[in-house]
Amino acid sequence: MTRRTDAYPDLTRPDVEAPFFSTWRVGTPERQREAVDAIAATWERQAWPVGGGLGYFVYTGHDGTTLLHHSQWAREQDYEAFLKTQRQARVDEIDTAVPGIERVALDRYRRYRSQERAAGDVRVPGLVVTVRIDFEEGAAQRRREWVDLVLGALAESPESDRGLISAHFHLSQDGTHVLNYAEWETLESYEAAIADPGEGAEAVGALWERVRTHPAVKSVTGSRYSYVLGLLPE
Repeated sequence: MTRRTDAYPDLTRPDVEAPFFSTWRVGTPERQREAVDAIAATWERQAWPVGGGLGYFVYTGHDGTTLLHHSQWAREQDYEAFLKTQRQARVDEIDTAVPGIERVALDRYRRYRSQERAAGDVRVPGLVVTVRIDFEEGAAQRRREWVDLVLGALAESPESDRGLISAHFHLSQDGTHVLNYAEWETLESYEAAIADPGEGAEAVGALWERVRTHPAVKSVTGSRYSYVLGLLPE
């Protein structure tokens, strides 16, 4: 059985060895809502994936056209079993309810490091931001170096996390990019931090400059989302 949850996913769960993220293009805010409703109805009618399916979470893009999907699996093999036996029936049912969905990509990751929520921090995120950092060909091994630089800069600049609740850095299994999933208190706090990073001391500013000018980074793309649906096994 499947149950809904309002709780945000725990991206540091130790039993999640295969976190996946994917994007759908649905076209309009109305179709975003229709697709979320269809996902919920379909998953609640069908049995939860047997094996290592640990959670499925859906977000609406602030662009009004996309959905972000985050699924947590104990092992990649568990997803492969779901793909072979159960996924297509769900896809068919959702596509019947909302025709014309474009499924852009499914990316497979391993979480590398996180800036976790501080002890005693009970804030509920009002915004999720994903940032994809693409690296030059052949630079897969330098991704960890870049993430370490970012986390080092965050640790040394307390003003830089104004409104930032947590940030979770994932390495794509194909070696091409890093995905940062960040929880922010509000859209306003995120926009204020972007407008005024507050790097402060000269040494901290130098750290952020190394992040921005890292020679292996090819491009950076960010997207903003609102969390709308969480599904868990009963």
